[in-house]
Amino acid sequence: MTVRQWLLCLKVNLSVLTTACSSHYGNVIEEFCLAKFKLDMEVLDQRQWCSWEDTVESYGELTNCTFLVALKMNCFWPNRMVDEFFIRVHRHYFHDCSMSGRLLHDPPNRILGPFIVVPILVTLLMTALVVWRSKRSEGIV
Repeated sequence: MTVRQWLLCLKVNLSVLTTACSSHYGNVIEEFCLAKFKLDMEVLDQRQWCSWEDTVESYGELTNCTFLVALKMNCFWPNRMVDEFFIRVHRHYFHDCSMSGRLLHDPPNRILGPFIVVPILVTLLMTALVVWRSKRSEGIV
């Protein structure tokens, strides 16, 4: 068998595999994997959907489910169907989330306070030091 014939045979086999996967794989992950993910997300309040800590477990299970289904069906993973599937999931559940995946909010006061108070105190201390030093040096020649 020549290299050209071997490559043609490989291309045909891959084409058959991907065609077989795309016909049923999308339906299986929609019905089996997405159904569980939907139930997990319904338990959460919509404001928690952007919290990685609250969704990481469900999202990990969804990812693993798509992988296991692909493995059982002898499909490649990741593939075009998986990419499109996760794009739909993100558009539905995570469209309002920031790029970092976390909700943007101010830090707690115990963290924010020192960043406000310290510069004010340093400014007041430096002003007092300059005034004190200028009054003290008036009598020195």
